[in-house]
This record gives sequence, C-alpha cells and structure tokens, in this order.
Amino acid sequence: MGFFKPTLLVACVLASFAAQAADYPAPKVADWIARDFRFHTGEVMPELRIHYTTVGDPSGQPVVMLHGTTGNGMGVLNPAFAGELFGPGQPLDATRYFIILPDAIGHGKTSKPSDGMKTRFPKYNYDDMVEAQYRLVKEGLGLKHVRLVMGNSMGGMHTWIWGVKYPGYMDALAPMASQPSEMAARNWMLRRMLIETIRNDPDYKNGDYTTQPKVMKYANTFFAIATAGGTLAFQAAAPTGEKELWSKVGDGVDQEGGISWG
Repeated sequence: MGFFKPTLLVACVLASFAAQAADYPAPKVADWIARDFRFHTGEVMPELRIHYTTVGDPSGQPVVMLHGTTGNGMGVLNPAFAGELFGPGQPLDATRYFIILPDAIGHGKTSKPSDGMKTRFPKYNYDDMVEAQYRLVKEGLGLKHVRLVMGNSMGGMHTWIWGVKYPGYMDALAPMASQPSEMAARNWMLRRMLIETIRNDPDYKNGDYTTQPKVMKYANTFFAIATAGGTLAFQAAAPTGEKELWSKVGDGVDQEGGISWG
C-alpha cells in the first residue's frame, strides 16, 4: 500500500500553495477510439470514443486529472482551479507538466447512452471508467508512466481505483472529496431515488424515450439541493432562520432544540 504515502504530501502541497490566478497554455481537445472495449459485464463495444483535453506540451511530466459526477474534463479550466495550479511557478505549471483531462464514460463528449443507444448502452461502473482512462493514457497517448493522478469527488474515487489497479503506473495520487470505500447510506439512497424517479416516469418508456422525461427537471433540482451542502449550507445561507424559530415556538422548545413536555 505504498502508493498511499505520496497522497497526503501532494494534497498538502496543493492546499498550502498560495498564488494569484495566472495564464496557462491554451487547452487542446481531441478524441481517441478505444477499440473492442470490454466492460465488466463482458459486453464489448467495437468503438468507444474517449474525448479529452490537454494543457501543456506532451514533453512535460504527465498529470491525469479526473472530474466529478455530471462534469467533464473542461470543467476544471476556470480561474479558481486551473488559474491557481497551471500557471507559471504554480504547483502544476503547464510549461513543465502535460495535463490530461479525460471525459469519463457517460460524460461530456465521451461515448454515453444518450448518444443513441440509450438503455442498450452497456452497463458500466467505475472500473470501466478507469479502464477507459487508462487505455487513453497508455495506448492513445503512448505514456508508459505518469507523475500524478488526481481527481475530485467521482474523480477522486477513480483516483483510488487507479492506485489499486495500476499501482506502479504513477508516482503519486491525490484523491479529493472521496474515500476508498463503496457508496453507501445516504449517498446510495439519494442516487437510487433519482434513478427510480426517472424510470417510473411514463415519458421514460422503459428507456425508449424520444424527449427528456418531464420528471428530469425535478430530479435535477432535487439532486442539486441535496448535494449543495445539505442543511449546513442552508443554515449558512439563512442563519436568521433559527432565531425566527425560537421567537415563534417560544417556551415549547428548549435551548438544545428538544421539545419541552412540561
């Protein structure tokens, strides 16, 4: 498990580095076709399209950066992230590093069910998504080794899997906002509720829908509220709510938030 040791070091360096947003080389986009891609189910897709973005020159030290759920590789190219990491003298200076930003299976411009296959698209999991990323980097870009693999949220989960499946392929891992454990509890329930909500919409037509099911807009709103920080985020946004509660309820609620039964 030696690959875990560099993780904290990389994370600490990135977290402690203070710099102004800076310019970096213009991103380049491309597609690569993974032929005869085999999913964990045994299904084989003759051609799996993998879309990716790169920043920096291919001669630089390779860094693989993985995005979160519903995102894509281009999502990190903003002043708050890339502007603090990819500029001259910054931790991942793109004049020294070759930054690779793949779109995961089912996301962005990489092959996904909504391209046309819909529910006939092979069922895929994180292992399949990581396998596609690995094939892109090793076969598509011809890289035998990378300096760093890092990711956020779902990308962080992918990063852990990279470390388990290909421990000798990178020097360091930096998984962010993730843990090396299976999805469970509230997270699993939330996603299951969203899936079943869509599947039970008559407009879904068992996957043969011709327009987006109407319930999608409600499911998306629910997902956004549930993943935007929960009750703590709402409390931070409207901290006066608690004071108003005390004034309305009065003596019926004690100062610890419990009900007073007399």
